[in-house]
Amino acid sequence: MQLTRFDRWLREKFVYETHIQTLRPPESVPAGIRTVELPDAPGKRFKHLFVARSSRAADALIHVLRENNQMYQTQIVDRDAWYIPFIAPKERSVTWWVISLIVLSTVAFFFLLYVKGLAQDPEFRKNFMEALELLKG
Repeated sequence: MQLTRFDRWLREKFVYETHIQTLRPPESVPAGIRTVELPDAPGKRFKHLFVARSSRAADALIHVLRENNQMYQTQIVDRDAWYIPFIAPKERSVTWWVISLIVLSTVAFFFLLYVKGLAQDPEFRKNFMEALELLKG
């Protein structure tokens, strides 16, 4: 389903995080960047991992890396949090799901009000009981 502007904002703000890998650590790391220790492994190209939860923080670190002519690699991944499947389900729009839920709840509410009104009407109850007696035989 097509993602709405609100869905994209939700994903950018609360779901995505940017992983930036470098060969050597930068001279300064901007605020909002978390440094993750990478184990030494043979054949691994990058030695340092920086995790940015906001795009502004990632852009600031990338700007520092470009100024210092450092080689880097970026990757945008989903955060590992319990609420991610609820606000960003795979290939679904949360906005349309919420709108559908509201519409269906409203229809069900008014339908139940109508049925309650019918159940309280003595004429309808009399006719309904007669119909049940006819069906029973």
